[in-house]
Amino acid sequence: MTDCSGKLVRKVENMWWQRRAPHLLLQVLSPIYQALNDHNLKRRESRQSRVDVPLISIGNITVGGSGKTPFVLWLADALRAQGNKPVILCRGDGGNARQAVHITPEHSAAEIGDEALLLARESGCPVVSAQDRVAGARMSATLGDIIILDDGFQYRQLHRDCDIVLLPAGGLGNGALLPAGPLREPLSALQRADIIVQSGSRSELEIHADFVDIKKKTWSWHALPSQLLDWNLLSRIPPATVHAVCGIAKPERFIYSLQDIGIDVGQHSFFPDHHRYTAHDMQRILESSQLTPVFTAKDAVKVQTLWPQDKPLWVLKQIFGAESGLLHQIESTLNTDGDLKC
Repeated sequence: MTDCSGKLVRKVENMWWQRRAPHLLLQVLSPIYQALNDHNLKRRESRQSRVDVPLISIGNITVGGSGKTPFVLWLADALRAQGNKPVILCRGDGGNARQAVHITPEHSAAEIGDEALLLARESGCPVVSAQDRVAGARMSATLGDIIILDDGFQYRQLHRDCDIVLLPAGGLGNGALLPAGPLREPLSALQRADIIVQSGSRSELEIHADFVDIKKKTWSWHALPSQLLDWNLLSRIPPATVHAVCGIAKPERFIYSLQDIGIDVGQHSFFPDHHRYTAHDMQRILESSQLTPVFTAKDAVKVQTLWPQDKPLWVLKQIFGAESGLLHQIESTLNTDGDLKC
C-alpha cells in the first residue's frame, strides 16, 4: 500500500468513527454491500462443515480494532488452565501461505501473517494458519481437543459450538454498514451470537440505539497496558520518552496505552494495518529520531528479524482481565453438548 492510499484509507476509517452521517455516496453504496454480503454469507452457510472437536468462534461485526487477538490469547490460557488442549485457528492475514500450516518457530510473518505468528509466540498452544479454514479446522482437530477460531463470526463455512462477538468499548462509530461505516453486518446479526463481550475497557459501552433490541447480557473484558519489555534481553530499564511505531487498525490506542503507564510519546510513526516492514523501514525509524522506538507485540513479531541485535527491542506488554463468570458462561455454552472439560 502506498503512502497516498494508506492516508486515504485512514481518512475514510476516521470518518466511520465520528458521530455524524456518512458521505451521501457511501450511504448509497451500503445497501449494495449488504445485499452482496447477505448472499455471500448464506452461500457460505449452505456449505457448512463440522469437525470432531468443539469449536469456539471469536469475531466481531466491526472492521478491525475490537481486541480479538488478545481475547484469543486470554481464552486459550484460561482453557489450558481448565485442563483442555486448545488449538488456535486463524486466517493468516498478511501471510502468503496458501495451504494450512501448523506454525513452528521457523515460520515468518511473511509466510503466515503477523497475528498468527504473535499467537504462536504468546499462547503456548498449537496455532494453525489457513486461508481455507475448513482445511485448517481439520488439521487443528488432530492437534488438540478444542478449537478457537479467530475472526470467525462471518466465516459460516464452519459449524461453531459457541459464537462469541466482541464489541469495541469505543462504540460502533456512526452505526452504518460498509463502506459508509465500520459495520460488517447490521446490528441484527448479534442475535445469532451466543455471547457478546464488550472489549477494551470497563467503561459503559457506547452503542447505537438499535442495539437495545438485543436481549442478551453484554460481558466485559479488557486488555490493559502493563510494562515495556526488551525482546532482545539487553536492558531492564525502559525509556521514559519514546518514538511509538505501529501498524494496527487503531494506532491512536497504542499511544494512549503508553501514556497510561506513564510513558511520554515524543514522536510516532503509523503504518497500515498488517504492514510488512522492510530493512528500509527500520533504517528510517532509527534515523528519524533520537528517541527510542517502541512497538506493539503485533508489530514486534515482524520487526524482530530486521531489528539490530545490539539494540533493545522495546515492546508493550498487556495483561488481560474478564468479568467474573465469563469463562463459566463459555464453558456452559459448550457443555450443552458435554464436550468441554471443567
